[in-house]
Amino acid sequence: MHPALQGLITIIVGVGGCVGYFYFSNQFLDKVLFPATGENAGRNINRANQVRPWLFLFPALFALGLYLAYPVVATLWLSLTDRDAGGAFVGLANYRQMFGESKFWEAMSNNMLWLIVVPAFSTGFGLLAAQLTDRISWGNIAKSLIFMPMAISFVGAAVIWKLVYDTRPADQDQIGVLNAVWLSFDGGVMSTLVFKIVPILILAVFAGLTAYFAYQTLRPVLRAEKGHGKAAWWALPLRVVAALCGAWLIWLSLRSIISLFFATLPYGEPQTWLTIPFWNSFFLMAVLVWIQTGFAMVILSAAIRGIPEETIEAAVIDGANPFQIFFKIKVPQIMGTIVVVWTTITIVVLKVFDIVFAMTNGQWETQVLANYMYDKLFRANDWGVGSASAMVIMLLVTPILVWNVYNARKETR
Repeated sequence: MHPALQGLITIIVGVGGCVGYFYFSNQFLDKVLFPATGENAGRNINRANQVRPWLFLFPALFALGLYLAYPVVATLWLSLTDRDAGGAFVGLANYRQMFGESKFWEAMSNNMLWLIVVPAFSTGFGLLAAQLTDRISWGNIAKSLIFMPMAISFVGAAVIWKLVYDTRPADQDQIGVLNAVWLSFDGGVMSTLVFKIVPILILAVFAGLTAYFAYQTLRPVLRAEKGHGKAAWWALPLRVVAALCGAWLIWLSLRSIISLFFATLPYGEPQTWLTIPFWNSFFLMAVLVWIQTGFAMVILSAAIRGIPEETIEAAVIDGANPFQIFFKIKVPQIMGTIVVVWTTITIVVLKVFDIVFAMTNGQWETQVLANYMYDKLFRANDWGVGSASAMVIMLLVTPILVWNVYNARKETR
C-alpha cells in the first residue's frame, strides 16, 4: 500500500473513531444510562453532566494507564521475581543483591555527583548567558549558537566530545583539543597556576558554597529547635538528606584539594582523559552541561525579560550598581523559574545514559544508574536486579516531579 494512502486511512480511522466514540458514548449516557425523562429527569440530567467530563477524559486516562502505570506495576513485580527460577516470587532478594554490589554504589555516588554539578553549572551558565546576551547587539546570534547543542542528540554530542578527549601516541600529532592544550604546558609557573592553583581555588570556593547552602538548608530546623518558628515536619528528612549530601561533597572537595596539591602531573605526555578515575566523570558531565546550558538560557532569558522595568528603574534611581541590580532585583524575581529549570535538568541527569554508554560504557568508575540498569537487563539478562535499579531511578525522580507539580499549582493559584 502506498504510504500516502496508508496515512490517509490512518487519519480517517483515527478521527472517525474519536468522533464515533464521543457521539455513541454520549448517546448511551443520555438515552440509556441516565435518560432525561420521567419523574427522575432532573436528577438524571445532573448525574449525566457529572459523568460526561470523564467520558472525554477516559481515552487519555486509559492511554496514560496503559503506557505509564502498567509498566511501573510490571517493573515492580519483575523486581520481586527471579528469572532463573522461572519468574518465581523472591521478595526483596533482588534489592539485597543490588545493595550488596559495589557497582551499584559506584553508580549511586556518581549520580549524586552529577546531580550537584550538572544542574548547578547548566543553570548558572544559562543565567549568565541570558543576562549577557540581552545586553549586546548581536545577542540573538549568540543565543542561537549557545542553543545549537540542544539540537544534537546525546549520542552525537558524546561522539563530538570523544574526539575532543581523543588520545594519540606521543610521537603522533594530537587531534584531541584537550591533549593539544595539555602538551603546550611544560611544568613551569603557568602550568602550576593553571593545573594546580586555579583548580584548588575552584574546589575551595565550591566547598565553601556547599557549606553555606548546607547551613541554609538546616537553618529552619536549627531555628525551630531554639524556639524561633516551626519547621514543617515533612521537610525535615529532605533537609537532613540535603545537608548530608553537602557534607559528602565538602569531604570530596577537600580530599581532591589535598590529592591535587601533592600530585605529580605528567607534563609532556598525552593523557587518556576518560580513563582517569573521578576526573573522568567531570569530563562526561561537561557534555551534558554543554547541551543543557542552551535550554536554561532560553527559559531564563524569557523570565528576565518579563521582569517589570519599574523595579529596575527604581533600583537605578536608588544608586544600585549592575551587580546589585542583577543579584538583588532580578534573581529574586525569577527564582521560581530558576528552580523549575534546575529541577528539570535534575530529572534529565537522573536518567542520563547515552553519554556514559557512548563514551566509557560505565568503565573506569564512571557507572551511573541508567547504565547499571542496562547492563543488568540486557547484558546479564537479570531482570530482577535490573528492574530493582529501575525502581530506584523512579523513586529518585518522583519527589522532583511532585515538587515541580506543586510549584506549578502554587504559581497558578
